[in-house]
Amino acid sequence: MIYEKPKKINNRIFLFLTLFLLVLVSLKTLKKVYLQDIKISGSELISKDDVVNNSSLKLPIRLIFIETNLLEKELKQNLSLKNVSAIKQIFPFGLKIELNTRTPVAYGERILNDEKILGFIDKDGIFINKDNAEEKSLSKLNIQVFGWKEEFKKILSEIFNAQENYEYELVKITFSPNGFLTVEEKDLKTIFLGFNPNLINYQLLIINNLKNEFTKNNFSEKIHNVDLTDPNKPKIKVFKP
Repeated sequence: MIYEKPKKINNRIFLFLTLFLLVLVSLKTLKKVYLQDIKISGSELISKDDVVNNSSLKLPIRLIFIETNLLEKELKQNLSLKNVSAIKQIFPFGLKIELNTRTPVAYGERILNDEKILGFIDKDGIFINKDNAEEKSLSKLNIQVFGWKEEFKKILSEIFNAQENYEYELVKITFSPNGFLTVEEKDLKTIFLGFNPNLINYQLLIINNLKNEFTKNNFSEKIHNVDLTDPNKPKIKVFKP
């Protein structure tokens, strides 16, 4: 019998501590989150105000009522982010937001509500607002993209990925208002690719082959434009003396 009393006491202490922690956690989750309770990591450009202004988050708000999934979705979309993680914290109290920014590979221009908007494009074809781009990566950009639209993300991604393995050097990518694609290569000049995105990988292969062939023969300086709208029947226009 002398060994049972400590067990009962220990059980009571454990039960008391468990109840105390549950009450403390409950009280913490009901506590309101203010701007100073938000902690951001992963970007020096995006501020707490940016988080509030680009989401449906209304401060102050009780921690328990913050919809982290909705917040992540809104910030990822509105701030052109690669990934967002929003975590509600009890100790230390607050909202922790981890940001994964996108790296620009090209300058970009889009038209929104008849207004020209300047920014950047990443390797996935995503448009990045100029205020959300890290400056350290901008000095290496040699490509310009004009006429960006959401529907062109996939084809841009294929162009950027292929360029890493090919010898050509694109300097300009242009989508007309009706979606006609034209690119400009450093030596091959203007190249018409047309409307069919399903042909892009074949067209890029032909561009690479033309680049290699014409470079060997010193012919590229005579080219005016290349028409690859039908990649099986390429048409090359040259300058006439």
